[in-house]
Amino acid sequence: MPLTINGQIVDPALIEQEFSNIKSYYERMSQVSCCERDSEFLGYAKENITARVLLNQDAEKNGKPPSDAEVDAAIAKLKEEHGGEEQFYYKAGITPEQEDLVRKDVAASLRVDNHLTAMLGPDCEPTDEQLRAFYDENIDEFMTDEEVSACHLFKSLSQTNDRQALYDSLRDLRKRAVAGEDFEALAKEHTDKEEKDVDLGYFKQGELSDEFEVIAFSLEVGDVTPVFSSHWGFHLAKITGRKPAEPLPFEEVKDDVRALYIADDRQKKTQEAVEKLKAAATIVDEAQDSD
Repeated sequence: MPLTINGQIVDPALIEQEFSNIKSYYERMSQVSCCERDSEFLGYAKENITARVLLNQDAEKNGKPPSDAEVDAAIAKLKEEHGGEEQFYYKAGITPEQEDLVRKDVAASLRVDNHLTAMLGPDCEPTDEQLRAFYDENIDEFMTDEEVSACHLFKSLSQTNDRQALYDSLRDLRKRAVAGEDFEALAKEHTDKEEKDVDLGYFKQGELSDEFEVIAFSLEVGDVTPVFSSHWGFHLAKITGRKPAEPLPFEEVKDDVRALYIADDRQKKTQEAVEKLKAAATIVDEAQDSD
């Protein structure tokens, strides 16, 4: 069922893509599984698409078209960000002869950006008091990364024809480690790493494989992991240290606080502008109306 905004029918594929992006984001954040929040995410998708359409419509009606120089500069920046002209065309799924399609999209995007900037005015200039208050209210945004350290025993699947026997041998080693044997000594004796380097030191989330980190960051210092597998082989580890996340000093992150404050203020103003456009718009969601 179509979503219509001021007489413009929104392509359902746009809503579906936005829905998929939102759901993927929450799945990566481990806040959702399967379809339990699909209706909620569909609502977010429609809100986002509605905001974009309204801003685009208002920019076409009241905004100033970007200059050719602005469009050229924006396209040049896109090509640079994609690793060059050839990679840009490849990732965009177009040929050089089709660049007019890109120019049209870029021009529309710039027109909205320029119109929004004119609507919102210059960025705010927060005082130190406002920045400190924002820092305190959003302290989770200004924390060090949690880190853990581990001692690691690795067995390669490429060096055995009996996967079960290898798995069972690691289970036995785990029992010995849990019973009190020196894990580092066991790891050095049995690891398949040629350099016998079993101390991983401290690491943050995102630095090692997902399989390893999911387990390592869920355990406490002194815990021995279960035997687990990855593409490369079987693993066993002991957590040897933990550095909890801590607030970074205000003066150290003041520039980041300021940037986030300004972005947050701009987002609020943008939302206020969208709400005004919605109040004056005719929006028909046949899917919602049929519920």
